[in-house]
Amino acid sequence: MTNYENLAGRTAVVTGAASGIGAATAQVLAANGAKVALLARRGGRVTELADKIKADGGQAVGVVADVTSDESVAAAVQAVHDAIGQVDLVVNNAGVMIPRSVVEDDAPAEWQRMIDTNVLGLLRVMRAFTPDLTASGHADLVNISSIGAHLTIPEYEVYTATKAAVTHLSNNLRATLGPLGVRVTNIEPGMVATELGDQITGARREFLDSFIENAGIIEAADIADLVAYATSRPARVNLRHAVMLPITQF
Repeated sequence: MTNYENLAGRTAVVTGAASGIGAATAQVLAANGAKVALLARRGGRVTELADKIKADGGQAVGVVADVTSDESVAAAVQAVHDAIGQVDLVVNNAGVMIPRSVVEDDAPAEWQRMIDTNVLGLLRVMRAFTPDLTASGHADLVNISSIGAHLTIPEYEVYTATKAAVTHLSNNLRATLGPLGVRVTNIEPGMVATELGDQITGARREFLDSFIENAGIIEAADIADLVAYATSRPARVNLRHAVMLPITQF
């Protein structure tokens, strides 16, 4: 693992930290000296991971949080402050990916779930920790978007639209937060080996598997390393936008 010495002493929040990119990011930040709060709905998973990080010599706390709930996010902020103090690094990673055609009866409910998590959830977390970030003088906000923000993928119209919203939001947030000392980094991964698509079955599973077979796949640790690199740059530098794809995805 690469060492990023500028992360030592930072205090970070990572959402969607129960698995995948979030879990890997929490581990690499903690391994480089940051105190990390792991936020996710699955309390058992984040507690277990936090315990592992501490056993490895890091500082971490697991916090149960549902980014679709104002009350849950507010409670999480208080729990984070009580456990590790004011935050200067936030990684918005929580997200869901559900393929739904416009002709399916349950499509609107699934659309709402993706919008509530991928867009509104990101906004809730960002807004909740903005006072911390702006007070620190040097802070980072990292939003995990997707290369899907730029692609046409049948039956993923709403998912890709939510990720396009994240990318566009990140671009505009820099104008507001940059002058306040907060760097905004937008990361667009290609196909990543995570649990994100585990609930997809049938013909859609076959389509996804075929896509991965042709395009390739990267690991969650690859994205985590990119997050650590971006947030460990000198304060004068903002790595604004990064795309990471498997070498065979184009």
